[in-house]
Amino acid sequence: MATILWIIAVVFVLAGLYTLLARRDLLWGIILIVVGLLIGPGGVSIFNP
Repeated sequence: MATILWIIAVVFVLAGLYTLLARRDLLWGIILIVVGLLIGPGGVSIFNP
């Protein structure tokens, strides 16, 4: 389960960076990066109390 969450978190962060840099959409880029960091098991995970 941790591996799947880690992969999903990486996808969210990469999508956020792409949105920030390529599409120049600041709000959605920040939201995607924050969601990726919240889901990631290495950081603060919303699935672990």
